[in-house]
Amino acid sequence: MKRMTIGVRLESLGLPLRKGLAEASRMVAKGVQIDAAGDLGPDQLSQTGRRELKNVLRAYDLELTALGCPLRRSLDTAEDQDARLEHVRKVMTLAFDLGPRLVVLEAGQVPAKEEEPAARRLREGLLNLGQHGDRIGVTLALETGLESGEVLANYLRSFDTGSLAANLDPANLLLHNFDPVRAVAELAGRIAHVHARDARKGSAGRASQEVPLGHGDVDWLALTESLSETEYRGFFVVERLHGDDRVGDVERGVAFLRRFVSQ
Repeated sequence: MKRMTIGVRLESLGLPLRKGLAEASRMVAKGVQIDAAGDLGPDQLSQTGRRELKNVLRAYDLELTALGCPLRRSLDTAEDQDARLEHVRKVMTLAFDLGPRLVVLEAGQVPAKEEEPAARRLREGLLNLGQHGDRIGVTLALETGLESGEVLANYLRSFDTGSLAANLDPANLLLHNFDPVRAVAELAGRIAHVHARDARKGSAGRASQEVPLGHGDVDWLALTESLSETEYRGFFVVERLHGDDRVGDVERGVAFLRRFVSQ
């Protein structure tokens, strides 16, 4: 199997920064994804703060896998669009300063009709951000799930920029009735980051839901083999958005993933 590396999404632990980093280190994760928000937002983190954060990560022997860029509204929304784009550009610059040169973003659903105003806003916004990424050397990885891997791959190919990619989220794909393993093949060469998150498909008497890693319907052996075949060599970041014992779920998820990922 091609080399992949296990990380943890820090926000999944629900802990303050240093405690979260200590937990990730204890789990023998190699990296962490951190949201660029609050005290770690680009407007709050000074140059001194950025150096200190890099030193803290080194102290725990952790690499920053990517910066998450949470937005209140997607990029196809007209309200505050200029301010939203400026914020994402600042997060991309922060990702360059901190090292991963990768930002994970939920941009919005790929539009069915390009001529609609929302579709034009999304395209113009992503083109602006992709060109900014080309200039500074930072990749923007769009979350998967709202459309198939094929639809997202074709959409990404339509941009004249090399800085737009995909963040593969198998659970999100499954929850929207798409095949995560097929999506890997469809997005081959476009996957810059992977979230290791699991889900259970709904049935007549049960709603679809996120579940701890290894307890859902994602075929992890097939998924990791498919990623290996496409020569993905980046981070596999364990993520848990819900649950009463998220720290325990993440720790068990890291242990589970080691069965499939050769670090």
